[in-house]
Amino acid sequence: MPFISLRITKDGVTREQKAQVIAEFTETLQRVLNKRPELTHIVIEEVDTDNWGVSGVTTTEYRSRQSG
Repeated sequence: MPFISLRITKDGVTREQKAQVIAEFTETLQRVLNKRPELTHIVIEEVDTDNWGVSGVTTTEYRSRQSG
C-alpha cells in the first residue's frame, strides 16, 4: 500500500490543482512501480507560511524580502 505525504505552503492552491497532483502521483506509481491505484494513499498537508521556515526566517518574511 503506497503512501505519499506531501507538504506545501498554504498559498491558494485550488481543489482542482490538488486533485490533479493526486491523480498524477497515483498514475506515476502505477506506471513506474506497478502499484494498484485503489491501494495508493496520498495526503496533502497545507502549512501556513508563518509556520514554514527557509534561510533562517519564516516563508512569509522570506517572500516579503524577495518582493521588496
